[in-house]
Amino acid sequence: MAPASSIWRTPADQLPRHARSDTYVQAIGAAKPLHPDFGSGPIDGKPFGIPVTTLDSPAPESEVTFDYADESDPAGYRIPSDARIENGPHGDGDRHVVVLDRHRCRSYELYDATPAAGHSWHAGSGAVFDLRSNALRPEGWTSADAAGLPILPGLVRYVEVAAGEIDHALRITVPRSDTSHLWPARHDAGSATDDSLSPMGLRLRLKSSVHTAALPPQARVIAKALQRYGAFVADNGSSWFVSGDEDKRWDNDQLNALKRLRGEDFEAVDEASLKVGDSSGAAR
Repeated sequence: MAPASSIWRTPADQLPRHARSDTYVQAIGAAKPLHPDFGSGPIDGKPFGIPVTTLDSPAPESEVTFDYADESDPAGYRIPSDARIENGPHGDGDRHVVVLDRHRCRSYELYDATPAAGHSWHAGSGAVFDLRSNALRPEGWTSADAAGLPILPGLVRYVEVAAGEIDHALRITVPRSDTSHLWPARHDAGSATDDSLSPMGLRLRLKSSVHTAALPPQARVIAKALQRYGAFVADNGSSWFVSGDEDKRWDNDQLNALKRLRGEDFEAVDEASLKVGDSSGAAR
């Protein structure tokens, strides 16, 4: 869901360890377990995970209004009225909507989304991403995610895990973040100016010393991706929550085996050497 040259598709297993790795991991929670924030549902009566609605044919443009219009793309969305909402139509929380438009090779992503009349929607913020492009959002702009990054390329997708390999970085949340961001993030939502807290866009990876062979198949594929590609800090939330799609084919028992991993099994990396340009998500 990103170009081959994208930072999302660039391995992190050979990148240098970040000088502040121990500090960041401690702030996120060294003893806290990794948590798959997705699975087969319902959980507590609600769907579980971030659903992806797919368009395979042309669709009419949707009108979308925003609470944060100054940092949202104003037009270009094609979001059907029955697009799935995170945690269901009556759910609370972030209420993300992610639409993959295969016809136009774009993703349309909304935060705090509510359908309105016809094909119109209202949302807190939103973004349109060309999946063939490495262009980043304007500096300082959010997206449907606090870091200003796309959500779709960072999701654990069932079809990838079933095929045996994830070839991209993942999306992860932290309880508190600094009021700063690192490339390729474009925005921050920190609660304090505190350099012991991770900035948005920080990349974390599962240490190579962590043995994954004993994990069940679904968990093992995800753990291997975290070792090779890592995960970007994309939003504030709970410690070590990894995002994935909503799919009834997930085996929750297998996914829950990821909770054997702890924050101390991770380290932050320095990917500054991969940066091509301030406005590009392409990697060297």
